[in-house]
Amino acid sequence: MPSPILKLARLNGQPEIFYSIQGEGKSMGMPAVFVRSSLCNLHCIWCDTDYTWNWTGTRFEHRHDVCPGYRKFDKKKWIAGLPVEAVAALVAEIPCRNIVLTGGEPMLQQEALVALIRRLRQISPGYRFEVETNGTLLPLPEFDQAVDQYNVSPKLENSNNPRKLREKPVACRFFAQSPKAYFKFVVAEKNDLEEVLELKQRYALLPEKIMLMPEGSTRQLLARRRRWIVEVCKANGFYYTDRLQVQIWGSKKGV
Repeated sequence: MPSPILKLARLNGQPEIFYSIQGEGKSMGMPAVFVRSSLCNLHCIWCDTDYTWNWTGTRFEHRHDVCPGYRKFDKKKWIAGLPVEAVAALVAEIPCRNIVLTGGEPMLQQEALVALIRRLRQISPGYRFEVETNGTLLPLPEFDQAVDQYNVSPKLENSNNPRKLREKPVACRFFAQSPKAYFKFVVAEKNDLEEVLELKQRYALLPEKIMLMPEGSTRQLLARRRRWIVEVCKANGFYYTDRLQVQIWGSKKGV
């Protein structure tokens, strides 16, 4: 049987697989190998990986639209289709067993990712897998069984996605009840908190599983928003998470 094909993001002409530290969420600071899938079912206006979905000819808005020289991305040039065996071989060369499956939206490719997880665990049973997801897709049973941790980032109104796309109740309820799931909300303004609290109540989210993270791709913007977001976390029993990759490297990709 042929190996399933994974559609990965392409960066600097290569599939985007890199060794760094987890910059956000529950595992912040942990060394990790990132495998970035292409394709997404949402289109966040502030997305910093817009080369995974903002294709030439689409109508989606992005904050970079006003930047001189910004162009939407040629889908054929920005997707690397690799057999699972080839992806596993690239990952296995890196001396780290904590893998972050990110995107885009990786859960659009669950069957191929299950094959990747199984292949890597054949190589070494010590592999651990985190999935970064927008929380709109229901995991397949075999996918849920294979994954160690979900980093769920439900999108708020500030993402510019309509509610009918960004909030899927069946998937939200699944993740709310999963012991593997932690929720990271991207917050830009103080009125975003009202939406977070509504979601917390609607899906009975535990405060100790909720993390607030400032939206921003510059150190200056993160610093400005961090000050009041920390106070919100203290008042509500939430966790605060930063964006360490931006603090260390700026808005550079592949780090």
